[in-house]
Amino acid sequence: MTRLQANLFLLFSGAIWGAGFVAQSTAMEAIGPLWFIGLRFAIATIVALPLALVETRLATAPLPRKSIPNFVFIGLALFGGAVTQQVGLLTTSVTNSGFLTGLYVVFVPILTVVFLRRKPHWVIWPGALLASFGIFLLSGGALSSLTGGDLLTIVCAVFWAIQMLLVGIFASHTGRPMLLSMVQFAVCAVLGCLFAAFSEPLSLDVIRNALPQILYAGVFSSGVAFICQVVGQRYTTAPQAAIFLSSEALFAALFGVLLLDEVIMPIGYVGCAVIFVAMLAVELVPELARRREEAEAAA
Repeated sequence: MTRLQANLFLLFSGAIWGAGFVAQSTAMEAIGPLWFIGLRFAIATIVALPLALVETRLATAPLPRKSIPNFVFIGLALFGGAVTQQVGLLTTSVTNSGFLTGLYVVFVPILTVVFLRRKPHWVIWPGALLASFGIFLLSGGALSSLTGGDLLTIVCAVFWAIQMLLVGIFASHTGRPMLLSMVQFAVCAVLGCLFAAFSEPLSLDVIRNALPQILYAGVFSSGVAFICQVVGQRYTTAPQAAIFLSSEALFAALFGVLLLDEVIMPIGYVGCAVIFVAMLAVELVPELARRREEAEAAA
């Protein structure tokens, strides 16, 4: 897979997650956040299971010894992000949640430098700032006073950044993206259902009322989108992946207009353009630099 194809995979994930904001926000009219997380990731585990089995059957190299514990750790980071985002939506707006979740685009390169001692391509820094600024404009250019939900969503962005960083490390080293996806989904499903069983009521009526949102989040937002993320990140860097995945804020706004009759202010369209410019920059600048270096070497 080329880097361009990988980034298109990540852009596709962002589109699915953007629509998922609608499902997440409306689901909690019928079901608690923990049960929603547990059930959506249980479905995602089922989606990933046959793919993981086929992948294992076709694998030409044995699975490294520490792979499963590493995959479980990724699942813990994913669960932390899912819980803080979902609970945060109880007391913050979808607009604020979309913007604050998108802060992972800044956290990923920072964590890359701090923990991996890797220096990202210089375009990542202005690209991250541009994407964050675009998300801010998309939210209307202003945030209401911070609530507890807002603070939880900022924590969520840190968890997402950790998850992306770990996927970037372990997805390429093990060559088992489907198994990684299934394990991280299973961790979220088990923990979500376990905590929900002690804190939230559940009945068949509750499940029936939230079933469309659970199925969308389970099959598409969790299953398909996270699998595309894991596959795509095998062929690109975590900071670059964060830029493309930040498009979820753009798609969330678009689907909000189409499905919830929300309105994008003129400044929001400017934000869409800024996000698009950021994505083009992180894709084209390294490629143009590489081609220039190859041309100079050939000369």
